[in-house]
Amino acid sequence: MSLVENVATSTTKAKRSYRKGNPLSDADKQRMATSRKRATHKEVKVFIEPELKALLMNMCEQDGLTQAEVLTQLIEREARNRNLS
Repeated sequence: MSLVENVATSTTKAKRSYRKGNPLSDADKQRMATSRKRATHKEVKVFIEPELKALLMNMCEQDGLTQAEVLTQLIEREARNRNLS
């Protein structure tokens, strides 16, 4: 088979569809992730001073962790210090 024939046949083939249906929106993805987390975690909503938020973000960047991971470590450490765990 010549190169010209090969190119002609490959361009006429239908592209394979890897997904069925419409892709999920970002909001739908976020809702699904939140509902999965609710099965094993509890939500905490807090308001803190901007300076403390900046310190938290600095800790996250230094350790390469999420806010939840840093807060978990801080709570676990304080619980050990108080002999609660």
